[in-house]
Amino acid sequence: MLGLGRVGVWSRALRYNRDRAAAQAAAAELEALGYGAVWLPDTGGDVLGDVGGVLAATSSIAVATGILNIWMHLPEHVARGCAALHHDHPGRFVLGLGASHGPVVGERYARPLTTMRQYLDQLDAAEPPVAPDRRVLAALGPRMLELARDRAAGAHPYLVTPEHTRRAREILGPDRALAVEQSVDLGGGLEQARAFVADYLRLPNYVAHLQRLGYGDDDLRGSDRLARDLVAFGDEAAIAAHVQGHFDAGADHVCIQVIGMGDDFALEQWRRLAPALVNG
Repeated sequence: MLGLGRVGVWSRALRYNRDRAAAQAAAAELEALGYGAVWLPDTGGDVLGDVGGVLAATSSIAVATGILNIWMHLPEHVARGCAALHHDHPGRFVLGLGASHGPVVGERYARPLTTMRQYLDQLDAAEPPVAPDRRVLAALGPRMLELARDRAAGAHPYLVTPEHTRRAREILGPDRALAVEQSVDLGGGLEQARAFVADYLRLPNYVAHLQRLGYGDDDLRGSDRLARDLVAFGDEAAIAAHVQGHFDAGADHVCIQVIGMGDDFALEQWRRLAPALVNG
């Protein structure tokens, strides 16, 4: 549908590691390992320029923004940048768009669903426009998922469980892409998983999302159950089983994020997981 393949990699390092040559070499290795896509996050700056660098360093792997923060980029600039990427690398770029979070954006943050709808209107009206079939939305709640169904090729949910994947598929229907992020820690354990999840429990949007899934106050203070549900850790088989849970629930694509790496490349884990996830 979007050319993402079955399994991809979501990585801060591919965007924020200062050694851009190393980032491009890492992307080329991910391509050689058989991963279908790489996802680059965004908190401002020239995200499309970084995407272009990764595309130029590879030949077939898809590159997506996971996600471009709509508060930090003018839609007309995004439309022009997307047109250039599509021209230079046909069929390989996917624009992931997200409304981010109030604590990240600051006082400008308000009415994220309305703002996203208006942003899509501006992308549609741009010259050239951004085609709906080459964009996905970071969508957790039902209304944003409905917008992803109606105005985009699908959704890219982050920090989700297979149960959320099942609910998202019901809303999106059979004809929209569902590309979910899954946090992983090969050889890791519960302590690091809990620490990773704790950072997101400071963001109201994620708290509301987890409440919709039925997690209670004890969980939202950082329970073992929540950490186990949100982070796949252990050996290759354990991680592959967790990822398979998303496919069983209706995902088309799962992009893994190796936690605990900061802006360093998780090369060892990517290499070790490839046989289980890409060829498994």
